[in-house]
Amino acid sequence: MELGREFLDELNVEHVMKQIHHILFSFNIEENLHFLKNYNNNYYEQNSEDNQNVISVWSDIDCEKALSSLDKQQPLDLFNYENPSCYICNGYYGPSFDEPTCATCHAFLYPNVAPDHPLTIVNGYSDDDSDSGNDEPADNLFRPNAFNSANEEPKFPMAKVEAEDLAQNLKKLSSVDHRIDVNLEDLPPEVLSQTLKYLDDISLWCFSQVNSRFEDIVLMQFRPNIWSRFVRIRWPLLYVEKDERDWYNLYSSLMKSTCCLKCVKQMAAQQSPAGEENSWRNNRLKSEQRNLRLDPLDGINAMPLDFMSCHWLASIQGPAGSPYEGGLFFLYIQIPHSYPMTPPMVRFLTKILHPNISRHGDIGIDSIHHNWSLALTLSKILLSIQSLLTDPFCDVSLGLLQICMEPEIAEMYEKDRDGFEEQARMWTWKYAMHDLRPF
Repeated sequence: MELGREFLDELNVEHVMKQIHHILFSFNIEENLHFLKNYNNNYYEQNSEDNQNVISVWSDIDCEKALSSLDKQQPLDLFNYENPSCYICNGYYGPSFDEPTCATCHAFLYPNVAPDHPLTIVNGYSDDDSDSGNDEPADNLFRPNAFNSANEEPKFPMAKVEAEDLAQNLKKLSSVDHRIDVNLEDLPPEVLSQTLKYLDDISLWCFSQVNSRFEDIVLMQFRPNIWSRFVRIRWPLLYVEKDERDWYNLYSSLMKSTCCLKCVKQMAAQQSPAGEENSWRNNRLKSEQRNLRLDPLDGINAMPLDFMSCHWLASIQGPAGSPYEGGLFFLYIQIPHSYPMTPPMVRFLTKILHPNISRHGDIGIDSIHHNWSLALTLSKILLSIQSLLTDPFCDVSLGLLQICMEPEIAEMYEKDRDGFEEQARMWTWKYAMHDLRPF
């Protein structure tokens, strides 16, 4: 009780209202005004007389007056990348549908499987895959407990996600067919409901985003417990406390917060490269995952999604004291068969405002592009990325804007640091704090 009084006595009410102001302008001000006002009154009425002196500080906060004064100020517009067309080909190969890249450029630059390079001898290591007699026995330590296991059938029908490759996209460019044989709007709900059973979860969600009628049909056919499974399958590193959440809205929020929907489909498709597995690679990955489990890093987690450990999902918590504090950012990692001779491909799935991270999620970090070393591991890479969130690498005065992934953000960071941090906090709240958002 005394601790509560001391905390509230030292509380800066103006600072609290300023923090509330940051959040409210990302959403509906009038709706949040009524929420704060009702919360204040209910809290005052429900507490006993012994707590009156503690909650008196909160009662002194006139939410309506404070928010009306804030409403007179010019609200801060949320920074958004303008993606009217693909920023690679500028729409030459097709529309991007408000995503950073079109389907053709994405398939060319970001293949479904991490490209392999011929193994070479590095520091005495060779690509000899023969059994030396010292290898550890194979185990399933690094194998994921996935729903599509051969020995475990899903408890609900679910189609496999398919990601188109470059050949399929080029074929579409060479033979364009604009004929529409069936108008889905004319089909009755009964027919659509049966058809939806053959869609994967990502296609099903995309279908529900077309209009409110399609969304109602999807919600009528697929109950909350199914959307709960979809969330846990696609985002296994997301910790959700309440089981009574609106799982469909949570799934929608997670999908809308991604940098690129095509990358999510790649991660879900989990295509395996051709060729045999490398025992050195397997033992290395097993050792790395064992270390992640036995000696976990603060705010960092990672797990494989497929049985060949070619596709990984990682999560990084925003560092304390940074504009990203409180956020949980997901990353997609593709590991080639030639790992650790060649570096993995790492990119953000969650949208983040950072000068060294592109709108597509690509990370401008030297260790995974030019200075790869066998001594580097997935843990060290994720640690480097986490530290990059605290200390972006850009300097306008030194003419280093060209090394940044987003020069516009780097210029904002150097010339208007407060404005950059304000925008980064708003992005973090909107795209990376799903555990705190009301669903």
